[in-house]
Amino acid sequence: MINVIFDYARNGKIQSFTMSGHADFAEHGLDIVCAGASAVSFGTVNAIMALADVEPEIEMEGDGGYLKCVMPRSITGETSDKVQLLLEAMLISLQTIERDYEQYIKITINK
Repeated sequence: MINVIFDYARNGKIQSFTMSGHADFAEHGLDIVCAGASAVSFGTVNAIMALADVEPEIEMEGDGGYLKCVMPRSITGETSDKVQLLLEAMLISLQTIERDYEQYIKITINK
């Protein structure tokens, strides 16, 4: 199962997310749950870097079963708003996957 954890800061904004595990929906290369979750998460990280010019702290491990992304605490104003919009869109996209494939992906929100 893919576990995704969104951690919010005290100011109500997403500070980080961690994605770990494997969906095991299908064999490697045919797993649409894994492919969808990966595309959403990596697309969001790439969009944050390209559109908001923010370099999050990124940690990845081994066989692609772990991604942690932490936003810099120094971002403010319009840049922070852009980053939050992208992260909230990511959350909604992953929740859409979770709704249809709940036995393969679980999202936890820590506020």
